[in-house]
Amino acid sequence: MRITVTTLSDDIFNLDVSEDLELENFKAFCEVESGIPAVEIRLVYNGKIMEDGSKSLKNHGLKEGDVVVIQRQKITTSHQQEPPLNLDFSAIQVPSSSRGNRNTSRGNENDPVFIRDMFLANPDQLAQLKQNNPRLADALLSGDLGRFTTVLREQEAVRAERERLRNLMSRADPFDAEAQRLIADEIRQKNIEANMEAAIEYHPESFGTVVMLYINCVVNGHPVKAFIDSGAQTTIMSSACALKCDIHRLVDSRWAGIAKGVGIQRIVGRIHMVQIQIGDDFLPTSFSILEEQPMDMLLGLDMLKRHQCLIDLKRNLLVIGTTGTETPFLSENELPDCARLSGPRSEVESSSAVEMEDRELAKALQDSATPDPSNQHPIEKFTEKQIQELVSMGFLRTQVIEELRRFDGDVTQATAALFAKSFKF
Repeated sequence: MRITVTTLSDDIFNLDVSEDLELENFKAFCEVESGIPAVEIRLVYNGKIMEDGSKSLKNHGLKEGDVVVIQRQKITTSHQQEPPLNLDFSAIQVPSSSRGNRNTSRGNENDPVFIRDMFLANPDQLAQLKQNNPRLADALLSGDLGRFTTVLREQEAVRAERERLRNLMSRADPFDAEAQRLIADEIRQKNIEANMEAAIEYHPESFGTVVMLYINCVVNGHPVKAFIDSGAQTTIMSSACALKCDIHRLVDSRWAGIAKGVGIQRIVGRIHMVQIQIGDDFLPTSFSILEEQPMDMLLGLDMLKRHQCLIDLKRNLLVIGTTGTETPFLSENELPDCARLSGPRSEVESSSAVEMEDRELAKALQDSATPDPSNQHPIEKFTEKQIQELVSMGFLRTQVIEELRRFDGDVTQATAALFAKSFKF
């Protein structure tokens, strides 16, 4: 539940805590937010002071959306009560509010060890951290204090920069273009946070993980876990799986190329027909063989439409429409390792993803343009000079060779076909 906490110095903040949280632990959270030591915090609810620290918030009568007031109670020590000392404190300047000494009284809040132990000691706060800040939660659960400290310091620096820009906006000229841009960014960020809070409250299931759709099948007598992907155009298999199933000798390298979707993969070739066993059915299908594919086999839309397959999510089954065979989808513990969702990628991996994709594309283009010495093609009816003439016009070598083969070496017809394809919108 969410509790609003306010101090006499007009500091207001919200805490999302469990209703079974003890009052003493709730004071510890208030210490982190307000900067007031927990031993000096006295909580007032509905005009009454909450005394028993061992009772839960629910037993104190707190409910969702309630407001609690913090009163600071000075703790006097025995040294301050001894008259013989006769100390003069007139030169000490006492700050007017708790906000002024927040940075000096919150030493523990900036300690990564204290923050880590606080989250580990409170499962409710740890679960909320996983939803609101998955990157920090992943660093926390990794057990690496250095990594957790690095992520925490980075996020603190981002918050400090945001606070600096907010202060800058409050003093800037409202008609300044840069100030307007910063204000627009601030409004956009607040809208995003409000949207996320609404999703957590009204649609929390959207933050859960979804189990991928896999089925058990058999290829050439070898069991394989196949991924059902209606968004894939063709059925594919990895080179390692083709080798394991002893069907790699059937790969036709003349169908080599590039598969580009979420990532980029080099297509080694194609196996034109293989029977796969699903339940008691033996279904003929074709495979595009990918060089580096983490999934062993992926049943694409070509196979699903050919056999009129039905993905029944209500009963968690794949139904083969042509035969009526039903096969269940695998549970999460039966999925292969590549199907298990990993944690969020680091910022370094995210920033270099585009560069890696460009390098893979360039490598795949180079590999596809290089003739395969093991591939024995019939005698071509065109020369290398004719190929280079068309390539110099701006066409890809693979496209030039394809059109020359299609028109039996007729350069004029191949050129016309290349220009026609290049003018398509």
